[in-house]
Amino acid sequence: MKKIVTLILAIFVLTACAPKIGSEEWCSDMKEKAKGDWTATEAKDFAKHCIF
Repeated sequence: MKKIVTLILAIFVLTACAPKIGSEEWCSDMKEKAKGDWTATEAKDFAKHCIF
């Protein structure tokens, strides 16, 4: 039971660290990231949320 609780807590902590797609923090992080490292989905989301 302890292992399950620890695993759930670890997943919650790790997923809570990423900014929400489309937020100002996410847009600024994407601007700093090399454009060659973007995925097609990230590029589409950046155009949709940060440019338009």
